[in-house]
Amino acid sequence: MHQIKDDSKEKVILTALELPAMESEDVEESLLELAGLAETAGAEVVDSNVQRRRRPDSATYLGRGRVRELAELAGSRGADLLIVDRELQPAQQRNLEEAVGVRVVDRTQLNLDIFARRAGTREGKLQVELAQLQYLLPRLTGLGTQLSRLGGGIGTRGPGETRLEVDRRRIRKRIADLQKEIEEVRRHRTLLRRGRQTVPFPLAVLVGYTNAGKSTLLNKLTGAGVLAEDKLFATLDPTTRRVDLPSGDTALLTDTVGFIRNLPHHLVAAFRATLEEVAEADLIVHVVDASHPRMKEQMRAVEEVLKSLEAGGKPRLTVFNKVDRLDDTNNVLPPPNLPGEVAVSALNGAGLSQMLQRLSGLLAAGRVTETFFVPYNRSAVLPLIYENGRVLEEKHGPEGVEVTTELGAVWARRVRARLRE
Repeated sequence: MHQIKDDSKEKVILTALELPAMESEDVEESLLELAGLAETAGAEVVDSNVQRRRRPDSATYLGRGRVRELAELAGSRGADLLIVDRELQPAQQRNLEEAVGVRVVDRTQLNLDIFARRAGTREGKLQVELAQLQYLLPRLTGLGTQLSRLGGGIGTRGPGETRLEVDRRRIRKRIADLQKEIEEVRRHRTLLRRGRQTVPFPLAVLVGYTNAGKSTLLNKLTGAGVLAEDKLFATLDPTTRRVDLPSGDTALLTDTVGFIRNLPHHLVAAFRATLEEVAEADLIVHVVDASHPRMKEQMRAVEEVLKSLEAGGKPRLTVFNKVDRLDDTNNVLPPPNLPGEVAVSALNGAGLSQMLQRLSGLLAAGRVTETFFVPYNRSAVLPLIYENGRVLEEKHGPEGVEVTTELGAVWARRVRARLRE
């Protein structure tokens, strides 16, 4: 069937640099991911290429010969945009634009553009705008009134209604204002977490490489109705829903933004308020696309982000998703047989009951023996102890009850929080 071409899409060329310390497969995989990001942003990729060099060129990042080739290629393919698979220095970006004759966007700018599309909540929009302005600030020199071109299009989607024909002083002031607003968001989230700690529900957080199927999994388990598309960064804002476990207990399950390799530091810093959910979780559920040929590399990229959030040592359940896509030719997944591993298909529901069993077991693990003094006027806390722990000793006094119990570390934290109210 003849495919109708969409002339409204921006035509882009992708380029990457392979340095001596890099593996060719990693560079090619990163370029494929960049193509997915460009398509997510609404572009049509018309060409992609890799240049091997000893080091990046200080002026244009790419070698002179490759720059000339890209200028010719952009003219012959009718390209509007060149996307470079790394973060460029401001001078490199300007020089490359002049030499190639089309707009140049780097990987960070492309990610920011997608995040600007996906942010739905006030919190998400604030964080995206902060990251965009922090990226833009060192790039103001020499742009002048050309900043108006940052109003729409790939890599140029401006932060909300903010006018970008401004000077450094005004941008710095806006950054400071945004940081204050985000700090308020952080304080609000802290209060919400404290409130949630008084509820006897443990928190499990879904993390994973982008497009691993976290949102589909959340929808299947909880009926959350979160947008789930076969696109990178289909969801941005976190969603928390209640899930009933086979043990009869209840847990809270939170979906987070998907990670990618080389996650720009602008985004990690700006979204720290959101990602703090990961650090506060009782259990991390690492959702992995088991059908992806670079599954292990994607898992390592997620681990790096978790370490940066100081959450690398959290209790973990690894969920190998999309097993419905595996067959004899691409079965790269050994059968998960550890308590912290399970294979599922969020699409057709296979393995989800086993996943909930593992989730329940891990949340109940790590049992501790602890003694609580419960004043009679706080006796509403006692059912939490009796229902979720094994009472070893109970002593009634004139002012309250002293209960020694063996219970999961999660529930012990919940009891302590309730008694501090």
